[in-house]
Amino acid sequence: MNNEPNVAVVIPCYNEEGAIGLTIDAFKQALPSATIYVYDNNSTDNSVREASAHGATVMKEPRQGKGEVVRRMFADVEADIYVMTDGDNTYDANAAPAMIKTLRNEHLDMVTGTRSYVETAFPPGHILGNHAFSTLVNTFFGAKLTDVFSGYRVMTRRFVKSLPIISLGFEIETEITVHALQARVAWKEVPTSYSTRPEGTSSKLRTFKDGFRILGFILFLLRDVKPLLFFSGLSLVMAFLSLVLGIPVINEFFETGLVPKFPTAILASAIAVISVMCLFVGFILDNVSRGRLEAKQLHFLSTRRTSHQ
Repeated sequence: MNNEPNVAVVIPCYNEEGAIGLTIDAFKQALPSATIYVYDNNSTDNSVREASAHGATVMKEPRQGKGEVVRRMFADVEADIYVMTDGDNTYDANAAPAMIKTLRNEHLDMVTGTRSYVETAFPPGHILGNHAFSTLVNTFFGAKLTDVFSGYRVMTRRFVKSLPIISLGFEIETEITVHALQARVAWKEVPTSYSTRPEGTSSKLRTFKDGFRILGFILFLLRDVKPLLFFSGLSLVMAFLSLVLGIPVINEFFETGLVPKFPTAILASAIAVISVMCLFVGFILDNVSRGRLEAKQLHFLSTRRTSHQ
């Protein structure tokens, strides 16, 4: 009986200007028995022909965005173990066998290859942003992660098939990270090397535009996953604003017996009511969130984990 797992390497493809072939060759050498899938996301160069020429199975996802591609890859591809990587030849393919071995030996559901920060490979803004967002996620979700944006991940079928993907673009890594934290799956980070992009290629990540999108998505996930924390924080902000506006009005009333700033008093009262409402909304949605989390965990546990994992 063959105990070797069925491994699929899944790669989203954009305009890589020759890098996709290097990526495929590197993973074919590192994982000779793996099936390599390249999903074309509207590339306009020769990447698709290059991927086919290098022996990859090429599929197409016309809806633009990395989140759309990953959702399609995870839905289409059937395997015991999934290796997700980018097609720009920056991730170390030679680390994949050790990551798979760690996944299997330690009975994990995900292993993330964290990137070594080399100045020539990373723009300074990307390094700063990754540290900032990693700290934000760690603070909100009680984790100790070092690279929440790594696109190099080895995952079991059980994890992949129970992952509800809603993001459209580069928020996908954040969504995978938060889902794993919320579902409390067995997961480990391992350090890997990260190379400079091949000449002629450039990052599709726009530091500020995508950074703000990712920040908004983290806040959206916080509202969705930890509504009591989100709405109680909002309640505190509203309560503080209400006090700032209302205390002078109250002091003036006790001193003169009059309320000359009547509109301010109404505004302060309205904000105080909103503060209380936010708190109660947080309590209600927290119960809803717990029910959804239980459903997610039951779905995760009911998804088949193959004997090869």
